[in-house]
Amino acid sequence: MEATPRLQPPQNIALLPPPTFLGHLIPFIELAKKLVFQHNCTVTLIILDDVSTHDLPENATAELLVSIRLTRSFPALRDTLTSLKELGTSAAALVVDLFAIDAIDIAKQFGIPAYLFHVIATYELSLSVLLPKLDESCTSEYRDMVDPITLPGSIVLSPEDLPDSLKERNSEVHKWAIDWCNKFLGADGVMVNSFLELELEAFKDLERRLPGVPPVYPVGPLIRTGTEAESDAGSECVKWLNDQPPKSVLFVSFGSGGTSVQQFKELALGLEMCGQRFLWVVRTPQESAADAYLNTQSTVKDPLDYLPEGSTGGFVTHCGWNSILESAAFGVPLIAWPLCFEHRMNAVFLTDGLKGAIRVKPNENGVVGREQIAELVQRLMEGEDGNQIRKRMTDVKIAAGNALSPEGSSTKALAHVVQQWINWK
Repeated sequence: MEATPRLQPPQNIALLPPPTFLGHLIPFIELAKKLVFQHNCTVTLIILDDVSTHDLPENATAELLVSIRLTRSFPALRDTLTSLKELGTSAAALVVDLFAIDAIDIAKQFGIPAYLFHVIATYELSLSVLLPKLDESCTSEYRDMVDPITLPGSIVLSPEDLPDSLKERNSEVHKWAIDWCNKFLGADGVMVNSFLELELEAFKDLERRLPGVPPVYPVGPLIRTGTEAESDAGSECVKWLNDQPPKSVLFVSFGSGGTSVQQFKELALGLEMCGQRFLWVVRTPQESAADAYLNTQSTVKDPLDYLPEGSTGGFVTHCGWNSILESAAFGVPLIAWPLCFEHRMNAVFLTDGLKGAIRVKPNENGVVGREQIAELVQRLMEGEDGNQIRKRMTDVKIAAGNALSPEGSSTKALAHVVQQWINWK
């Protein structure tokens, strides 16, 4: 009689997301669900207690605050990993957020693989590989550079499109960014919330750099799925959307942020002038767009509540990576309106690399005028370039679905990662 194959005992995977950034926490939860339901893993989601950062300067950036809070909580991380071991449920791997990059060393102390879960774009890893050498060769601020930075996938970055963390080379956040670029090389592997077909050239570039960089695996798009994404189906807004003609409504949302007071007024007038149906998720305006974004990290309506609706024909987005992935998954064309962080780089990717968006052009005061807003909306919803973008995003939607299919690139990549954990010695 043929022996029945032994089932592999579940691997307990420890996940370490940042507790305060919803845009990072949600992909971690989606990754956990895939590990549990598709790969017979158990998951320990480690949410570290907040610690005091009152000793930091008042102008400390969001990147620094989150990273330092996590690092100061690492004694609790060690205690958690020790407790899991004592209970007989030792972590088979530690998966960390980009803000918890220093936890790689803790994983090595426990003799388990350390994987980075990079919840933003893959091409930014290519920039991270280039940045230390670029920093060594640069004798002034990046904004004074003559030549642009070219990344895989036809992404040509002008100095003004670089992330906020690179604006001032003498700043603490810039030092953190350079330090991060060197530390991520110590990971045993990197999972990215993207898919091969979306950023093919970036994945090829990183593969060519092996073994100088960790292996990189596309496991996305990891966006909200199932009943939680449908929980708003009975809302007044969704009912209104269901009554509108197909592809006729422009959805306007800046993620968990908002705009300045002046920009708020111009946007309202521009939407009125455009003559198109629109659904606008309104946040309280602040003195600046960056303040508006950073001061509203709370429970907010997600684009996924509305993008799947058949009447949604366009999306004005702040160019956060989650919003880009959601648009890709549902084939919705975009107006790229970057606010802060890495959003300007994402806007370049959307317009020049993916060719899935039209980008706004703020004036010298950083404000997009009502006339431009009305014109761009009309171009996206009714113009020929809007039609071309819509066709392109339809192709991207098909590619996203294929990536997550049973034989898709992202499905296979995650299965390979799990097997790496099983085989770890």
